[in-house]
Amino acid sequence: MADEQNTIDEQTEQAKDEIKNIVNISDAGPCKKKIEIEIPEEKVKRFLDNKYQELRKEAVVPGFRKGRAPMRLLEKRFGTDLSKQSKLELMVSAADEAIKDSKLDTLGDPDIDHEKIELPESGPMKFDFEVEVRPEFELPELEGIAIEKPTFAVTDDIIDAELIALRRRTGVWSPREKAVELDDQIIADVVLVTEGKADRDKRDNIEIYVRKTGFVAGIPVEDLDQLLKDATHGDTRKTTVEIPPTFYNEDYRGKKVEVEITVKEVKVLEPAELNEEFLARYGAADENDLKDMIREQMTHQAEREARSAMSEQVFTYLRDKVELELPESVVASQSLSILQRQYSSLLMRGLSREQVDEQMDQLRAGSEQQAKDQLKMFFIMDKLADKLDVSVTDEEINSHIAYVAASRGRRPEKMREELSRDGSLSQFMVQVREQKCIEKILEKAVVTDVAPDAAKSAAPKKAAAKKTAKTPKKTQTPKADSGDAEGSNAADERRKTAAKRTKKKDE
Repeated sequence: MADEQNTIDEQTEQAKDEIKNIVNISDAGPCKKKIEIEIPEEKVKRFLDNKYQELRKEAVVPGFRKGRAPMRLLEKRFGTDLSKQSKLELMVSAADEAIKDSKLDTLGDPDIDHEKIELPESGPMKFDFEVEVRPEFELPELEGIAIEKPTFAVTDDIIDAELIALRRRTGVWSPREKAVELDDQIIADVVLVTEGKADRDKRDNIEIYVRKTGFVAGIPVEDLDQLLKDATHGDTRKTTVEIPPTFYNEDYRGKKVEVEITVKEVKVLEPAELNEEFLARYGAADENDLKDMIREQMTHQAEREARSAMSEQVFTYLRDKVELELPESVVASQSLSILQRQYSSLLMRGLSREQVDEQMDQLRAGSEQQAKDQLKMFFIMDKLADKLDVSVTDEEINSHIAYVAASRGRRPEKMREELSRDGSLSQFMVQVREQKCIEKILEKAVVTDVAPDAAKSAAPKKAAAKKTAKTPKKTQTPKADSGDAEGSNAADERRKTAAKRTKKKDE
């Protein structure tokens, strides 16, 4: 008890003797704070004295016993290195203390230029730096939000459209003798010339899909279909693309890129034939049997889409009700994190690797405003999770991973290992936490059923405005190479249904 009391007394005395730094914090723009720190001369001197005392105990100086070297000799031999080390320690300690005491919720580490700051021979040590902080904002009312639940109807036309889409997804690319048309695929040689770089980046025999907004060697090209219209073997088309300042690839971010495309081959997608081989792939006896299987799956899909549309309305409500500013630097620095979140979301929706890669390309081409919207939603959902006291357990993560792994025919432990290795596991956890937040809000929402026509005209419009991985899709005919998540899930579950039916017949 006496020892404990002595320790308490010593800590009390140290607290009394502690010399406080002088700290001034001011706004330096949206989500930025400027922190000015003055470390009093007495504190600097005391810190240096302690350093020299520690050094004296351990330093080995020829001609002197350990711990007996004169202080003046130690200053001469070790003064420069000790001053540099002391400067860094004082700055790091002062910066951490200022941020902690001020309760600043920072994004990343402080941006301090240590080389420009010196440890003064006399007087206080002064320095300043800027730090990015999370935006400050208030969440809107979360109870009683008006939500429309679309009641999607699975009609014969939708079934026919899905069957066509299924044939296209299992189709093959065949050579076309005619000129390029929309939705064709071309094999081309590409040359990229980036602003500020002397070297030409040449890529041979790459695949390019002809769309309104397409990708050429990872570069987003608006009106690509018009650029390549009527092109044939040997034709060369050129354009210049201005890359957004928030583009994921730093090599091109905010620069102009000259794109030169030389067509070598034109291909068109030939849908698979509706024959016995095609029907057998899905365990269907005939076309009507396959349509029944599609109807069964799409009924479940319609319910998922309804839930997704309701979630999207919550996202829209939160996004419209919250006002906050984000500096350009924050948008750029967080772009990689956003892409990882989108990647995790696509995995959770059960897309194939090819579909994930394709949709990621489309997401990377998002405008600056879209990047800001996504980052804004990240901060909103993060604060929402804290307010609703929502957390995610390992069991829940493993459950979601198992679901995704099953939809892709993978082993859950292998998928978790892959997510951990590429840094996506933490983003996967964030995505699961967001879903739980939305579910909590929907539990207290005022939900009204909406007729199928209203659902088709209203819900997808809200989804289109957001353009994120959470966007629900209408029940429609997807393109064969569109990367449609629900279409992929539908095909997977049709195979499962077919397997169950085959098993029952065998029994």
